[in-house]
Amino acid sequence: MKPKALGPIPAGFETKDGELAIGGLSTTQLVEKAGSTPLFVYSSALLEQRVQQLRDALPDRLGLNYAIKANPYEPVLKLMSGLVDGFDIASGGELDMAVAAGLDPARISFAGPGKRDDELEAAIVAGVTLNLESEGEARRALAIGERTGHTPKLAIRVNPDFELRGSGMKMGGGAKPFGIDQERVPALAREIIAAGAEWRGLHIFTGSQALEAEAIIEAQSNVLDLAAQLTREIGHPLPKLNMGGGFGIQYFSNDKRLDLKAVGDALKAKIADLPDELRDTELCIELGRYLAGEAGVYLTRIVDRKVSHGETFLITDGGLHHQLAASGNFGTVVRRNYPVAIANHFGAEATEIVNVVGCLCTPLDRLSDRAELPRADVDDIVAVFCAGAYGATASPSAFLGQGPAWEMLV
Repeated sequence: MKPKALGPIPAGFETKDGELAIGGLSTTQLVEKAGSTPLFVYSSALLEQRVQQLRDALPDRLGLNYAIKANPYEPVLKLMSGLVDGFDIASGGELDMAVAAGLDPARISFAGPGKRDDELEAAIVAGVTLNLESEGEARRALAIGERTGHTPKLAIRVNPDFELRGSGMKMGGGAKPFGIDQERVPALAREIIAAGAEWRGLHIFTGSQALEAEAIIEAQSNVLDLAAQLTREIGHPLPKLNMGGGFGIQYFSNDKRLDLKAVGDALKAKIADLPDELRDTELCIELGRYLAGEAGVYLTRIVDRKVSHGETFLITDGGLHHQLAASGNFGTVVRRNYPVAIANHFGAEATEIVNVVGCLCTPLDRLSDRAELPRADVDDIVAVFCAGAYGATASPSAFLGQGPAWEMLV
């Protein structure tokens, strides 16, 4: 049986006593500390390192926001509070999480279509900036502000005519549920300003999970040009521009690492020559996956080893109910393998080809197909990497009554 390539294990993980180590603790120590598996482990050192890499590569003027939908685990939010400049949320529930973690609402912006009136009111009263997704949402926000006696902080999410080439999820260009088509933005901005709201600027998010530096450079240049054009048409200074994100990470064997230096150098040159309309505008980008994705590992215990028609299956106590993306059921068309290892035999020579599957009663529950790994038996631990974003909260943990995994920041 021919093996199927595994994705590359991110840099920064160590070996201790022959085991994967995170934060100085071996796999055995991590599982003992949690008390059980399955378990998500997030590395504070890798989170801090990624933020520093971005600070070093990108323009000093550029703020860095964390999109908490990637990973809203409270200890992660508290750590990020001291590392980034702002936070982006996409629901009233995320606002509650942010407030519970002690985040300052003045540092938070709220995007997403379909905001309910109670979500709008909670955000307005708290002093969160709303990234408006439609004219109707804008008018509801203004009415709520008038009723509650709170001046709403309002920005407009723009649906631009261009997109982020090569992105995993395209969030702009053409007919979209996100944002307001760019030609309608100036009129709505003037309406918001005339109504007495606090004008907070524009949010232009074009896509996510892009690995081509050239595509991100092109999109960022287009975003800045469009923001200048819209500011001229609005006829009012632009306080802030959220340029979106889109930076991708390597999940699969044929993925190439994003050239962050190239992106940063191009953006420095562009920002050094901004038009007058953006001279005093606060600029930021928002990243979620790129900040948290490679800092997390999913650990799951092998509960059975069996052979069927000549193929070996390692059956774990985890699965797609915690790692939907790794199973290939979260936006991918052709299933490919995430980075996977036998955590308590980390770095050992691969000796067999196996299928790693979860405990759910569905053929969709596959964590790795035809993976070439060291010999593993019952009670050994499988590690699935790139699990720091869109794992615990983007997977159907209630499926078949399994429940959530443990989480830990070390």
